[in-house]
Amino acid sequence: MASFERASPALKEVLLRIYRTEKPTEVDHHLYEFGSVEYHIKSSASDPQLTYLSLSTPPLNQGVLQSYGLSPYTIQMVREISTDVLDIVEPAKEGYQLTLRLDFSKIRRGKDSLKVITEISSVQAVILSSQLKEMLQNVNSWDASQGLYKPIKLVYHPREPFYVIRQPEKIIAVFPMRFKEYSDVIIATSFFQELMDVGSSEKWAKVPPCSWSAIPPPELRGEPFEDLSTNGGFVCFDISSRHVEGKRLDKTVWSLLNFYAYVKYHVKCTRGFIQRRMRKRLDSLVEVLQNSSIEEDRPIKKVQGWRYMKKLVKLSSKSKILKRRCHDFTRKIKRIRFRIKIHGFGRFRKRWLTIPKFSSSMGYTKLE
Repeated sequence: MASFERASPALKEVLLRIYRTEKPTEVDHHLYEFGSVEYHIKSSASDPQLTYLSLSTPPLNQGVLQSYGLSPYTIQMVREISTDVLDIVEPAKEGYQLTLRLDFSKIRRGKDSLKVITEISSVQAVILSSQLKEMLQNVNSWDASQGLYKPIKLVYHPREPFYVIRQPEKIIAVFPMRFKEYSDVIIATSFFQELMDVGSSEKWAKVPPCSWSAIPPPELRGEPFEDLSTNGGFVCFDISSRHVEGKRLDKTVWSLLNFYAYVKYHVKCTRGFIQRRMRKRLDSLVEVLQNSSIEEDRPIKKVQGWRYMKKLVKLSSKSKILKRRCHDFTRKIKRIRFRIKIHGFGRFRKRWLTIPKFSSSMGYTKLE
């Protein structure tokens, strides 16, 4: 999912606006969301209490779902959202998998109205969750009896597929991780390693074990090469029977559907934290430089003999510069190697190429 909320914020806002309006108006609205999801909301002024909601969402797996649309299990899960307010229209509107008729007159005024409309806005999350639940419970029954466990490719977004492999004692969920920037790969890799360390501790012994590898796991052998080419490695979760029993099944399924969104959220927050620390450090360094420049610009108090001190400083600085230049010149001469020996050159060098020594006859005494 694009976010951690089950309800669609845009759909919830439109339905609340229709429900709370005092003057009946014509509504014919289209919404498009992450994952190729499309909503069509239609309401007429002649019958403002009835609103028709059509939904189009790509299935998680084309091979598992039935060819004529949503499975009976998924339809039953949708009906259980709100049996009084919601009714499924058959057949659905052309181009959509599901059409719902909403009767707002059966919604009580008050806090319950917000709760009911929020549950209706989560219809797409209910469809995805029920599809994954059905796969985990019924898929590969023939292959399991033959000892073959083929991976099921689940595609919520074309760039974010993941795999589910059902085995006798556990279910393996494999997530190929891809990132656009190299910095995101570094942050995510450290996060996966920390996730493995935390998951292996005794405190979190009941959660599904997590493993990360830079190479594909052996269970994905034979899958298309483009699905296995990643820059962030592969994250695997071992889901046992206790993780899919009762109410835990819904929590496990929702966590699997949101794992990509959770990783992106963590990488984005970490990158923002690093950038804030860098800006804060830069501001502190700039502040230090500004304070030093302010101290240098402060006027020096004039005392008796300040002109004499200024002359001493100038003489000492000039003598240091002259010494450094003479030292560089003599060092260059020493590097020269003559092939022909010149008689008397040693005496000439000792006499004329020696470094002059400078000394000042003037002294400095502290003024009282």
